[in-house]
Amino acid sequence: MGTIATGLEGVIAGESEICYIDGQRGILSYRGYNIHTLADNATFEEVVFLLWNGWLPKQGELDRLRERLVAERRLPGAVTDFLATAARANPMDVLRTAVSMLGVHDREAQDMAAEANHRKAVRLMSQTAAIVTAFDRLRNGKAIVEGDPRLGFAANFLYTLTDRRPDDVMERAFDVAMILHADHELNASTFAARVIAATLSDIYSSITGGIGALKGPLHGGANQDVIKWLLDLGDEDAAVERVRSTLARKVKIPGFGHRVYHTEDPRATHLRVLSEELGKRTGHEKLYRLSKRMEETVKSIKGLDANVDFYSASTYYSLGIPIDLFTPIFAVSRMAGWTAHVLEQYRNNRLIRPRAEYKGNPDGQTWIPVGER
Repeated sequence: MGTIATGLEGVIAGESEICYIDGQRGILSYRGYNIHTLADNATFEEVVFLLWNGWLPKQGELDRLRERLVAERRLPGAVTDFLATAARANPMDVLRTAVSMLGVHDREAQDMAAEANHRKAVRLMSQTAAIVTAFDRLRNGKAIVEGDPRLGFAANFLYTLTDRRPDDVMERAFDVAMILHADHELNASTFAARVIAATLSDIYSSITGGIGALKGPLHGGANQDVIKWLLDLGDEDAAVERVRSTLARKVKIPGFGHRVYHTEDPRATHLRVLSEELGKRTGHEKLYRLSKRMEETVKSIKGLDANVDFYSASTYYSLGIPIDLFTPIFAVSRMAGWTAHVLEQYRNNRLIRPRAEYKGNPDGQTWIPVGER
């Protein structure tokens, strides 16, 4: 047996051409395109195409993808009926179950041809977004809003969630947030999805597993903990004092530190700006100021940088998104990366089967009849 790496930290578990991370230098890139370049220039649809195919789309390719994403939004009736009955359920539980149901109602679900799996990836991108917005409207007694084919992916999400077309600033802010969350190499949920795909199970099963992993507070659920922290603070002095007292008790503060990055998470760089801009625009600038003081205090005491979850919390809140939808929205954007990784796993598959270091009695236990135990 080799050296044990708790939590598989530092272990190279496979090869991929999708995402590159240099944690020492704070570099994140998709298919060789730096995340800062993509955040400054790309649309989310361009990033989806890039992750799936390996190159930036030409205009015709981009137009066809946008058309397909709009065409595949409509949910199966049974899924909509389920959403209507689950009003009080945890939104991530609802999303996990609804995505699994999509596989039941997709005639191509068991077709493992590359073309069929690509078509299913498109459906998953569109219908995951539709599940989240339809669920929120139904649980609030509102009618489902159909997508507008004239709107992009990010704008359509906000429109179908709120029944209001976002302005250009709100649309671009959400588009950038989606880009920043689209992929992150072999994180827990992506690795879970690839492990399932490696058994040659269907793509819906793989993605359902990924959603289950994302639900955990040590993964996708952290941004909900961050906003609850912020909303519970009074002023900036109170924020500093609570941070100090929390760290003195050796309790972790959500939104800080990262398993991979040993410098600032490059996604946090953009989300900090979005948090400030949207805060000023929507009257939630206090959340940004509290966040900044928290960040400065944690950095000075523990030397930890903010990660993607920290400023995404105030960004989503300023966009008017309900707190319990923060993690489902993470799933909507990460669907681009999950599906890209599952498709890549299918193309060059080998069953993922690590070993464990056994710590008990290895062999030779004496059997004792039940009456003598």
